[in-house]
Order: sequence, then C-alpha cells, then structure tokens
Amino acid sequence: MNALAIRLQQNLPLPHARYGLDVWLCGAVSALLLWGLIMVASASVAQAEKATGEAFYFLYRQLMFALLGVGIGAALYCVPLITWARLHLLLYLFAVLLLVAVLVPGVGVEVNSARRWIDIGVLRLQASEPARLALIVFIANYIARRQAVLQHSLRGLLLPLAAMTLPCALLLVEPDFGATAILMGVVFLMLFLGGARVGYYLALLAAAASALAYLAVAAPYRLKRLLNFTNPWADVENGGWQLAQSLIAIGRGEWTGVGLGNSVQKLLYLPEMHTDFIFAILAEELGLLGILVLLVLFGIVVWRGFAIARVAEVAGRQFSAFLAYGLTGWIGLQTLINMAVNLGLLPTKGLTLPLLSYGGSSLLTVCAMIGLLLRVDYENRSSAFAVTPAEDALASARPRRRHRAAEGRP
Repeated sequence: MNALAIRLQQNLPLPHARYGLDVWLCGAVSALLLWGLIMVASASVAQAEKATGEAFYFLYRQLMFALLGVGIGAALYCVPLITWARLHLLLYLFAVLLLVAVLVPGVGVEVNSARRWIDIGVLRLQASEPARLALIVFIANYIARRQAVLQHSLRGLLLPLAAMTLPCALLLVEPDFGATAILMGVVFLMLFLGGARVGYYLALLAAAASALAYLAVAAPYRLKRLLNFTNPWADVENGGWQLAQSLIAIGRGEWTGVGLGNSVQKLLYLPEMHTDFIFAILAEELGLLGILVLLVLFGIVVWRGFAIARVAEVAGRQFSAFLAYGLTGWIGLQTLINMAVNLGLLPTKGLTLPLLSYGGSSLLTVCAMIGLLLRVDYENRSSAFAVTPAEDALASARPRRRHRAAEGRP
C-alpha cells in the first residue's frame, strides 16, 4: 500500500496531480488581473490626459506592474516555505525598519499630509504593503511553533498581539488607519483559526475594536470623515463629495451598466476613480451584473485559498496552513472593505481593490501573496505523494499481517 492510498483511507483531501497549479485559483486571479487592466484603462483616461497628456499613461504603468508582479509571484513560488519560516524574525525586523524608514524626512514621501511612500524610482513603494506581508509570515510562524500555548493560556494570545503593537503604532503615525485595521483583522483571524481560547479571544477582540473605534474619532480629520460618511449629502460640495459621486456612479449602473468606457463619473467628478474607487466605475459601466461576476471571482479566490490552507493543516503543515489562512483572509477582508467604502457602508479607508485598482505596491504585494499561496498548494501536492517513514512502516507492516493470517499464524 502506498502513501496515497493510506491518505485516501484517512479521508484526507488530496490534489489530482502531483505537480501543477490550482486551476480555479489561477483562473480567477488571471481573470481579475486582466479585468483590472481593462478597468484601469477605462477609469483613468480623463485623469491621465489631464495629468500627463497621455490617455493610457496609467494603463501602461499598471501593465508594467502586472508583468513585474507575475515575475515576483513566480519567484516566490520557487522558494520552499521552510525558508520563510526560518526567516520570521528577520522579516519582523524588516517590517519595522521599513515602517520607520518611511517616516524619515528625505526618505519617506509625503502626499496629502500622509507619509506612506518611499520613492524607489520605478514606483513609489507604499511601505505598509510589504511590511504587512512580512508580519503575516511572522504570525504564521508563531502559531505553528506555539499553538499549544496559544490554545491554553492568555499569554499565548498576548504575545503575538504585543509584537504587533509597534508596527501598528508606526502605521498610525504615517497615518494609515486602513492598513492598521486590515493587519489587526487578519491577525485576529489567524489567532482564532489557530485555536485561541474563546473567552480570552473575545475579550481581547473587544478591546482591540474599542481601541480602533477610539482612534477613528480621536483625530479631527478622521472624525470629519466619519461624519461625512454618515450623511454625505449634508456637505456634498466638500467632505461628502467623493462618497456622493461614488453613490451616483453605482446608482447609474442599474442592472447591466451604461457600457464599458461610458462612465460619466470618471470624467474628473469622482476623485481616485482609478485607485480606491475603481469599484464605483466598474459598477457604473457594468452594473449589478458586473458586480455579481466580480463577487464570484473573488469568492473563488477566497474559497481556493482556504481550501489549500485546510489541506496543509490536515497534513500537519501548520506554518503553511496559517500562512495561507492569513493571505486569503487579507485578500477577502480588503476586498469587502473596499466595496463597503464605495457603497457608503464604511468610512473612506484609502484601501485599494486587490488586483483591480491602479497601484504598483498593492499589485506587486498581491501577486507575491498569490505566489505564496500556490507554493503552499505545490507543497501540499508534493507531500501527498511523499512516503514518510511512518507511512512506509505502515505500508510494509500490513501485508505481513495479512500473510501471517493466511498461514494461520498470529
């Protein structure tokens, strides 16, 4: 009996082929990436013409970022996950140093009173994107090493949250409240899936939610944004303008949209139409039908991501499992928050729509995340066909027992 047969007897979910890619995940990601290029081309025409004189300036840059992102994802796909597990402390230090560097005058670039970017020539790198990815790797390694402590003590839950205090503080200094909320949301999701005790978990979750709620109203600009979110029409010429234009765009889309390229709100009415609010332009041009297709595609990404994580967890590969849980949770949570902001269900957060919004940092990071997810899937497939010493002993012992029984011996 080989290792595959043993695993099938144990009812473990297994891939169909040893080497290959998850067809559903790759198909959904490819469709979203291509759709994103089309939507950036459509949404950014007026803004690009005004800013540069070249109607497809943002499309060309997004295409460059997409090709670079695919290359980064392919490179990370080739790196064994054990390498990232061993580098978890260095990755944590890298994240902290990156978040510190962006605050240094002359290094960090300030835009609209926020210092979130580092100019590296080809693009302005948003420090929070690679930093959050490194921190998720760190948390995944912690859960894999200390899961028993996490499941049975308050200390096991406090340690990773304490480690996140400094990065979150640095993110808030930038300020980047949206990135902080995403990071903490993903960390809490990973800790919950890691088996944190429910009582401790709920208490700390309530404390974290209260802290974020306080921070949301502590700064005057955040309070003003919150008030504008509750009633954008009260100050539609000023603070409520962006959300009001987003709602108008979505409302104009109705069932099937006004047609690809025919958006009116992208003609410099809706700010950030090709970045944070590209969903509103998509809804205007493709309507509710386009929104439903978009939800299906992101649903496939989240479904396959969690399925890959579950296979790794059942196989006992905890680091791979919780890394996949964290990456998938990040994509799903950021997608929901971006859509909710466009629909007026949440205050503006400055978060992009993964794979669709214009932006090099976001696109490169998401492509890196997909590469890591596919690496988890690859190692799932490889380990499913690998014969471990225990399985080899079990496979060789069972025929001997059957042979002895046939001879009437014990």
